[in-house]
Amino acid sequence: MNELPRRKGLPLVICAPSGAGKTTLVTKLRAEFPLDFSISCTTRAPRGNEKDGIDYIFLSKDEFRSRIDAGYFAEWAEVHGNYYGTPLKPVRDSLDAGRDILFDIDVQGAAQISLSLPEARFVFILPPSIGELERRLRGRGTDSDESVRLRLSHAASEIRESHWFDAVVVNDDLDAAYVRLRAFYLADTLQPSLNPALAQAVISV
Repeated sequence: MNELPRRKGLPLVICAPSGAGKTTLVTKLRAEFPLDFSISCTTRAPRGNEKDGIDYIFLSKDEFRSRIDAGYFAEWAEVHGNYYGTPLKPVRDSLDAGRDILFDIDVQGAAQISLSLPEARFVFILPPSIGELERRLRGRGTDSDESVRLRLSHAASEIRESHWFDAVVVNDDLDAAYVRLRAFYLADTLQPSLNPALAQAVISV
């Protein structure tokens, strides 16, 4: 029997305001499925034991700007005076090899990914309420009152952008939220657009 064609990889973009529980959900998804995780470029200095090419690709600002001009990035942003960006070619190589890639980025980066990777799928993780989000942020005990207020203001702005995402998952209960995120991911891997030759291959076998 002839082998059926392998589908292309899926770019999966997950966004959420700080405190919504995205990191925990992403960790659970990557523990269950072999999702690649894109390595970003940055102009900030390495922290602690971070290694170039493993944690980040560290660039000078001049190098980063020249790569912006060359169309090197799938998405990029300037945050607190430093640049961050996702190289497009390694992502494309992984997708062409059939590997799914998870992007844990902000709404600004997601909007750029929608242009550079039109096959990407987007999910937004919502807190049950702003009040609950504030409770979670304050419960960390790591942010000042001013920092919490800024995070909540930023969260409200991001949540207002969630209407253009392909799915929204309310993280009111972690296990239930993970079931919904998992279902969204698995359903999207079945898109015919990721394996356009499959139907003809089945007919021809």
